[in-house]
Amino acid sequence: MTPRRWAFFVAWGVALSAAGPLGAQERNPRIGCIFPAGGRQGTEVDVTVAGQYLDGVNGVRVSGTGVRAYVVDYFKPLSQGQLALLRARQRELLQRKMEAAKAAGSRATTRAAWTAADERMLAEIARQLAAAQQRRPTVPALSEQVTVHLVIARNAEPGLRELRLITPSGMTNTLWLAIGQLPEVIEPPDRQSGQQPVIPIPATVNGQILPGEVDRYRFKALKGQRLVVAVSARALVPYIADAVPGWFQATVALYDAAGRELSYADDFLFHPDPVLYYRIPADGEYVLEVRDALYRGRDDFVYRISIGEVPFITSIFPLGCRVGTQTTVELRGWNFPRASIIPDAETPGVKMLSVRNEDVVSNRVPFRVDTLPECMEQEPDNQPGRGQPVQVPITVNGRINYPGDVDVYRFEGRAGQRIIAEVVARRLNSPLDSLLRITDASGRQLGVNDDFEDKAAGLVTHHADSLVDVTLPADGTYLVHLADAQRKGGPEYAYRLRIAPPQPDFELRVVPASINVRAGSLAVVNVFALRRDGFAGDIALNLANAPEGFALSGAWVPAGQDQVRLTLLAPPSPQKEPISLCFEGRATIDGREVVRRAVPADDMMQAFAYHHLVPVSDLKVAVLGRGSSRAVAKVLSDTPLRIPAGGTGTVKLAINVSPSDRIVCQLSDPPEGISVEGAAAVSGGVEITIRSDAAKAKPGLKGNLIVGSLTAETPPPPTTNPAAAQQQPRRTSLSAVPAIPFEVVAP
Repeated sequence: MTPRRWAFFVAWGVALSAAGPLGAQERNPRIGCIFPAGGRQGTEVDVTVAGQYLDGVNGVRVSGTGVRAYVVDYFKPLSQGQLALLRARQRELLQRKMEAAKAAGSRATTRAAWTAADERMLAEIARQLAAAQQRRPTVPALSEQVTVHLVIARNAEPGLRELRLITPSGMTNTLWLAIGQLPEVIEPPDRQSGQQPVIPIPATVNGQILPGEVDRYRFKALKGQRLVVAVSARALVPYIADAVPGWFQATVALYDAAGRELSYADDFLFHPDPVLYYRIPADGEYVLEVRDALYRGRDDFVYRISIGEVPFITSIFPLGCRVGTQTTVELRGWNFPRASIIPDAETPGVKMLSVRNEDVVSNRVPFRVDTLPECMEQEPDNQPGRGQPVQVPITVNGRINYPGDVDVYRFEGRAGQRIIAEVVARRLNSPLDSLLRITDASGRQLGVNDDFEDKAAGLVTHHADSLVDVTLPADGTYLVHLADAQRKGGPEYAYRLRIAPPQPDFELRVVPASINVRAGSLAVVNVFALRRDGFAGDIALNLANAPEGFALSGAWVPAGQDQVRLTLLAPPSPQKEPISLCFEGRATIDGREVVRRAVPADDMMQAFAYHHLVPVSDLKVAVLGRGSSRAVAKVLSDTPLRIPAGGTGTVKLAINVSPSDRIVCQLSDPPEGISVEGAAAVSGGVEITIRSDAAKAKPGLKGNLIVGSLTAETPPPPTTNPAAAQQQPRRTSLSAVPAIPFEVVAP
């Protein structure tokens, strides 16, 4: 990226930041980075968790087993007003100290003698000002720091864990914490001195890139060593909301002792985190350099680098198999003793594969287990007008073996038959950027696709897999053509190609993964439906084996819609520990009931604009004390509320109000064309009238209405006092209201 283009992106980012999309968020406790971002099995380590709104932090939760965590310190920077008061007090004390020294020299009297207590106070103020300067964050969202002590068991499973902090106002979002196996090195605090610390290998190096920094480490290596340098940066902080391109783009370079560059990497395949492999040519000292690709820096530019003769899988083949089969998977990579593995395929889904070199576990790569029949690509399959014959439904495991290679598959179809061809490659760690076409035997094109976005792949930013959905015009022979859109290829360019009639299905995501709610009150939850192969039906939602007191309102995803907001009712008493909940979705597909568990996810923003649903392992709910004394309102009307297009519908709520009160109601983010026409106190409660704009809200629109605020304005009592007559009405917040299902119908 040229300096001119980078300057444009910086200006664009600053302008968006000034507009305040982040400041508009609620002040929920949030964390943005952890440093160091992990520790070794069998050790204890202090890590600093940086975030915002963490006052009173009193607990830590780490997913999985084998890791205990404790809060040992909390730092919140002083405000500008507090700093000004400290500096004023410092000046006052220094003036008094100077006056006392002059008086002592001349034996004159002064207003107060300088005491040991004064000296201690001056020293403490100096310490606080120095600490404020040293711990000043690069961005406000990382201004508060919590020191967490980790005790990691020897048998703790290596890999990424999820960490949350607990505060009196609720849980934070999740961040990733790595459990490693190699000796750990932490970047020294005097890194600004320009010294290059000497590290042993193998090791895991922990560091941060602050503004203007380039980190360098020296190490000794022996001739013939097969060195792997694997960086984790974006893997630790997947998306940064207020930075372009939305993550720390690390680069690594290897130099010899004379300063000659031997190897460089700024990515791995399509992953932003770089991996470097190098065979050491001679005994000696070498230098590893890590920096941001654009020479930026901030507190959340944290990294972990594994360096040494560690095992690393670069690719596998095939990328999957059929459920219940035994498949030998070919492994490619470095520093592992065997070239194949037989994965567990007893249940469908994505499995994570790894290998060991002695006691060190490699990186983990995805392997998919599906239910359709499967076959392997047979070369040559790219003869003009021909192709490898397959019988649908089928999943083909293949490769784009060389640049410019095109794989062609031939199948017989019937007039009116609907066929879906889908490539799964990028979602399984393949660098293939697929281009997919379906033609008839004469070459006439029926459908083509380059990139198909799968919102279930929350960590993929370039959705390079393809999907083509066609209806065959006649009985006959048809061809599926698969190539790389950039005309690249090689052994790692593997794919799974599904050619089959539609298999309607769905997945669910629940956002956020950390829910904070007052006891006896309501929380708003988002559920996303990721529909497959044309499934468009209703999805009923429920809580699976939830503790007593939890309940959902508006528990459905209406037909044809991909998202719904609903409410979760919390038990009436606060809970000491966060509760794990599980959402389920039920739908009828082709006459059978399909049940899918919802995956918890965080809605992460990238670079001020883009949103991604990033899965986490557990949905946690913190039921907090000091809940509202007002009971949650009961919806007395039948639901869904039927609103004629261009007309109104009325919903009644059981709320205790005075008939003379003026009721004010506001909806939270209603669908376009739906609004509150009025609200009134009636016998037994409150009635809210909802209007539908016929031009914007068409018949068939369904969903939930979320009441953002409901207040009563009580007029002041009659009085003859002119001053009291100016008194404003008393405003009272009324009960929370559960989600209200609605449907726009024909007038």
